[in-house]
Amino acid sequence: MTKLGVACFSGCKSLTSIIIPNSVTNLGSWCFHGCTNLTSITIPNSVTSLGSYCFRDCTSLTNVTIPNSVTELGRECFWGCKSLGSITIPNSVTNLGSWCFHGCTNLTSITIPNSVTDLGNFCFYGCTSLTNITIPNSVTSLGSNCFWDCTSLTSVTIPNSVTELPMECFYGCTGLTNVTIPNSVTSLGRSCFSGCI
Repeated sequence: MTKLGVACFSGCKSLTSIIIPNSVTNLGSWCFHGCTNLTSITIPNSVTSLGSYCFRDCTSLTNVTIPNSVTELGRECFWGCKSLGSITIPNSVTNLGSWCFHGCTNLTSITIPNSVTDLGNFCFYGCTSLTNITIPNSVTSLGSNCFWDCTSLTSVTIPNSVTELPMECFYGCTGLTNVTIPNSVTSLGRSCFSGCI
């Protein structure tokens, strides 16, 4: 077996744990979508891709181990994983897909490695417990609405590699007290800091 196909375990609400063999290289889209009792998962080093919506709505997921073989976190990969408190992204990952961590309301910390160049649209939308985040110098693009409604975010430093803050990037970040914007940034998008009271 080399691949877990599209929606392979989708809706398996009684699934609490699973062992993925080392022969698997790809977790298909919607693979574990809606596995609401899955609490932890270890992804083997053979896997290179986490498909779109892979762990969407795995509401009990508290621990995920992502190996260095993975290069991309797909669109809406961890959408709605509201029990996920922290996650470490390996140095192999270059892209965080759109809506990747949307609604991860218990996520308090995340380490973005220097390999990542792009944070997708709505990437951390609704991560209401996220208090601080370090954006590495490798990141050249922040997606629109990237940190929308990260209400606990208090400070952020934009690296020199970024040239534009897109529309509604920090919209509704009501706890934001300090922002460092470098000289490299030439444009602030529409409603970029709207609601940052």
